[in-house]
Amino acid sequence: MPVITFANAKGGAGKTTAALILATELASQGHRITILDADPQRWISHWHEISGRQRNIAVISEVSMASIQGHIRENRDTTDYFIIDLAGARDALVATAIGLSDHVMIPVQGCAMDARGAAQILELLKQLDEKAGIRIGHSVVLTRMNSMVTTRAMAAVKMLLSARGVAVLDTPIGERTAFRDIFDCGGTLYSMDPARVSNLDKARENARLFAGEVLALLPSRKRCATGRGLFRTLRQAA
Repeated sequence: MPVITFANAKGGAGKTTAALILATELASQGHRITILDADPQRWISHWHEISGRQRNIAVISEVSMASIQGHIRENRDTTDYFIIDLAGARDALVATAIGLSDHVMIPVQGCAMDARGAAQILELLKQLDEKAGIRIGHSVVLTRMNSMVTTRAMAAVKMLLSARGVAVLDTPIGERTAFRDIFDCGGTLYSMDPARVSNLDKARENARLFAGEVLALLPSRKRCATGRGLFRTLRQAA
């Protein structure tokens, strides 16, 4: 039961959209998903409320530094993948969630502010590696990409990050009407009406490609129980 965390120290980078698109796509493929909504904005919790019960998806809204590990432990037997949506910050909860993760997704829109927020998460990952010996897989995912600039933007970002040893997913999250409407209408991309949502087929294909690439990156091993020493390190790193 891998734990996938979406993190960027800057808000508005597309974390919540990417997290929800991944969760609903994995659920549509038959995987049992538990979303930990640790973002104070609670957009995913709101989506869950207006959507009603969704097959293979559970959402936990009250997530704190003290409770997050317990949520994972208590739900591991009924969960295939945990997905954590975090606040646009660098604090103790963010550090703890990252420390419990199997893979960290760092959404970036391609602007300088998003890049700085991503750099803070990368620095946190580096500290966990150096101080606690915890090496966590991580990737940048480009978000809200316009098809006219995707190729140029991806090439520039990949060149910049590859020099620092940071992987960038080949599949960006496009700027799609369906990805915005899902928060207003509830449900999933597969419950939307193609007659009412433009380019829904492209949004669905984008979600499938994104999910496929994420799953290919995940380690198969289960994480060990976390001790007090790690939490002390996480607090210091935050």
